[in-house]
Amino acid sequence: MNYLTVENLTKSFGEKLLFENLSFGIEAGQKIALIASNGAGKSSLIKIIAGKDTPDSGKVTRGNDVKISYLPQNPYMPEDQEVMDYLFDSDNEFVKLIRDFEIISLAHEPDKEQLERLIVRMDELQAWNFEAKIKEVLGKFGITDLKQKIAELSGGMRKKIALAKALIEEANLIILDEPTNHLDVVMIEWLENYLDRQNLSIFVVTHDRYFLDNICNEIIELENQKLYRYRGNYSYFLEKKAERVANEKTELEKAKSQYSKELEWMRRQPQARATKAKAREDAFYQLEDKIKNVREKDARGFGSDMQRLGGKILELNNIYKSYGKQKILDDFTYIFNKGDRIGIVGKNGSGKSTLLKIIMGEAKADKGKITKGKTVEFGYFQQEGLPLKGDKRIIDIIKDIAEEVEMKKGSLSPAQFLTYFNFHPNIHYNYYSTLSGGERRKLYLLTVLLKKPNFLILDEPTNDLDIATLNRLEEFLEYYRLKKLEQKEKKSKIRNAKSQKSIPKAPIAIGVGPKQVSKKPTYKQVKEYESLEVEIEELETEKSELMDKLNSGNGSPNELNLWSKRIGIVMTEIESKSDRWLELSEIVEG
Repeated sequence: MNYLTVENLTKSFGEKLLFENLSFGIEAGQKIALIASNGAGKSSLIKIIAGKDTPDSGKVTRGNDVKISYLPQNPYMPEDQEVMDYLFDSDNEFVKLIRDFEIISLAHEPDKEQLERLIVRMDELQAWNFEAKIKEVLGKFGITDLKQKIAELSGGMRKKIALAKALIEEANLIILDEPTNHLDVVMIEWLENYLDRQNLSIFVVTHDRYFLDNICNEIIELENQKLYRYRGNYSYFLEKKAERVANEKTELEKAKSQYSKELEWMRRQPQARATKAKAREDAFYQLEDKIKNVREKDARGFGSDMQRLGGKILELNNIYKSYGKQKILDDFTYIFNKGDRIGIVGKNGSGKSTLLKIIMGEAKADKGKITKGKTVEFGYFQQEGLPLKGDKRIIDIIKDIAEEVEMKKGSLSPAQFLTYFNFHPNIHYNYYSTLSGGERRKLYLLTVLLKKPNFLILDEPTNDLDIATLNRLEEFLEYYRLKKLEQKEKKSKIRNAKSQKSIPKAPIAIGVGPKQVSKKPTYKQVKEYESLEVEIEELETEKSELMDKLNSGNGSPNELNLWSKRIGIVMTEIESKSDRWLELSEIVEG
């Protein structure tokens, strides 16, 4: 059954063409992911499909029985509205019934007669299963105070409430824009399982590669204003895209050869004969456009050295921090060593960002001492975004930091560096305010990395970044071997951190919590733990090498196919061994 049909959609943002003449359909049971680089128009396309925006031309046709729920990337929520009113603001009869039931149940003196009528009505509509579904969703997201005002909520909690609202609608097509942002690992896994067991069609924008692989059965890629469809999960997409890139490279080489011949012909052609060869001239200019529009991958990579790091790095001694009755840090002590790569994991609200802010001096500990080494230069990537005073041109933001960027092979100008990170030359002189949310995050990340820090602190670095940028970020971190303190909940990045520590339920960070009696690890467990560290590192190296091969555009179609299959196997092994490593780390490290 066809739920929705997109026909010849075209959309521009100012003078920038986002996409042109896009056509595709969404069928019952399909779980489709939309992949594109930052600024390519993903959110614009998803808004049009959800009926929240209009295209410049083209149309979207929805089936008569199709009900759509939609999670925007940045949901609008009235500040003075209560959580209950926001969640249950719906035309759905079940949702209205549950809302009335909750309002009366939560009243100081419930009206018994009215409550009985609602119970009878819920029996008639068999709405109790729906109520159980709502309670499951709200419970998993930690939404307990339905009377709380929106204005009192953090940004992360707002996104979770908006996601909960999208999930509890009785829709058969759900459209999600970056649903895993602000969710911890447990919540993401629950969301994956929840969506997998629902009888839903899904259209999602996400850069969480594990989520893509586990949920989606089709990938749509938006590239250079065109759509490419891949009927499989993310691993299948990688394999088939590699084949497409190989074919395009062959066509590009043919086009270059033909272009050289045509260019020579154009130079020899007498002006008087120009009108006799009009068709050939037109073909030449079309070929010229084709050559110019294809931007090949730049494999130069980062290459400048970070600033020297001395013997003393950072010491946190007996740190205490509370918010009201909630303990965030309780007698927390940790000494950072050169070369550490640490991931901080924990439930939402457990204090991960607070710890980072204390380290940076942006929040004060209630008690304790922080000692920073003299040679430490922090690079701090915050959730809040680029701290920019006024609006500036994109290229000037880079020039303010470096007039030249050193790479492994040579150097790049600010314009070349922006292009390397997929900022099209056409927008280099545009103002920061014109960028999409993902492009702003990406530019902010570049400003942090360009300052050559020797102690890098990343607070949710992968939120809103496209997959190409995530690969560049991993390349940067691998090359520099930076000290990395990274607050990250998503598995895809935590698994790349060498040492991983956790924040338990509330009080403590980096594996320090209320003192517990731990079992002494066996010799066999210690040896397995140490062996897994080596094996995971070797697999990560192999994965990096395979990604380099796939991204290079070199290799025959057969080689590309073999590399793609191998990288899928490697990623599965990394996941399996990392899970076992985490399990053993709790025992070995206590």
